[in-house]
Amino acid sequence: MTETRPHDVAAIKGVLVNHYKAWDAGDADAFVADYTADATVIMPGIYRASKEEVRRNMADGFASFLKGSTAIDKLESIRFLGENAAVAVSETGVRFPGETEVPAERMVYATWVLEKRGGASGDYVRGPSA
Repeated sequence: MTETRPHDVAAIKGVLVNHYKAWDAGDADAFVADYTADATVIMPGIYRASKEEVRRNMADGFASFLKGSTAIDKLESIRFLGENAAVAVSETGVRFPGETEVPAERMVYATWVLEKRGGASGDYVRGPSA
């Protein structure tokens, strides 16, 4: 990953670090702190159309099947789209209680679309097409 914009790279890394710290804490509000109101989440079999829908879904998950889980995330790349947007790709997975590693079949690549707006973690927020 070429870091030609170190301040922006640090801000984006901060969004991801805070996102997964919130997962590990089971905190749905903190999980979506850097999401815009119209952020979307698309994953296999899942489509969430707003920050509130993501927050509600994660709160339900943290109270049930995700309780005690932790997430791992390895940032693979960041590509800037002009001055105010970036696409980040990371490899991520969920460790459930009792697991020391995420089984290979549960590792996925995540694509993040971030917009420079001044979010809770710094300059970037997870934008509407994430």
